Amino acid sequence: MQTPTGIHHVTAIASDPQANVDFYAGLLGLRLVKKTVNFDDPSAYHLYYGDEIGTPGTIVTFFYWPGAEARGHAGPGQTTRLSFSAAPDSLTFWLERLTRHGVTVQRLTRFNEDVLTFADPDEIPVEIVAVANDARTGWTAAAGIPSDRALRGLHTAELTVRTAAPTEKLISDNMGYRLVRREGNRARFEAGAGGSGTYIDVIADAKSSPGTGGVGTIHHIAWRVPGDEEQLAMQNRLNAAGFAVSAVRDRTYFRSIYYREHGGILFEIATNIPGFPTDEPVASLGTALKLPPQFERARKNIELLLPALSPARSYA
Repeated sequence: MQTPTGIHHVTAIASDPQANVDFYAGLLGLRLVKKTVNFDDPSAYHLYYGDEIGTPGTIVTFFYWPGAEARGHAGPGQTTRLSFSAAPDSLTFWLERLTRHGVTVQRLTRFNEDVLTFADPDEIPVEIVAVANDARTGWTAAAGIPSDRALRGLHTAELTVRTAAPTEKLISDNMGYRLVRREGNRARFEAGAGGSGTYIDVIADAKSSPGTGGVGTIHHIAWRVPGDEEQLAMQNRLNAAGFAVSAVRDRTYFRSIYYREHGGILFEIATNIPGFPTDEPVASLGTALKLPPQFERARKNIELLLPALSPARSYA
């Protein structure tokens, strides 16, 4: 059965694009691999961060709408955390770095993993998980971050829902994930070969108020498939299972389909191809505003709407 092999990317909503760049590229050391716009609304920045080439599974992205100030509320019906992996002996480095720059950090253990939890400038929950067997190298050219301390990519997709059973059924029956373990109200599933970047944690939370979209929340999560054939197979399987799946949409750097799972979370299935270097060289990824062809004729107006972005602040 052709199924997703893990996380492709996670997309959230930011209030200030410069603060976002400073935090994710400057403080956390991710590479800004693409500066573009929301393909459905060119008035909004869409910023992508990841490893050197934007490998699927290392990517976090952010929308920013000029003038949009309404804050969302994280809760059931949403992806509720950005989770990164790092080498086991790097957590002391990250604890010191984050604390030194005014970020409040807590340390905890979950599923026998050592975890640092904190929040970004928009109060989106973020964590760094100590992982021994993650062979990814991440982006190793960030100032002040040794290559052996760099974030390697996404670790876990955290999904919070009021009732877990329908979401777990979709994940296991239609998306091909395997249950790994349960701990309290949290169940962990894995895809493909397993390990960091393939996990989904489903949290059952019937007591909290439902999440609402807006600044400071995660908009959607994307699962990765190798190419168009696998994506079409998933589209057919999900349609047959009763999900309302979108037509394929060309996002230049990947192709996508979208659907909502029963708990209300927006899911995307994105192809690994063609990748982020398709319209600019690897050496200069993320340095120019890239627009999809249909918006090029409006470039001047789009650039007037979007605030200028400076290189990430140095936190060395």
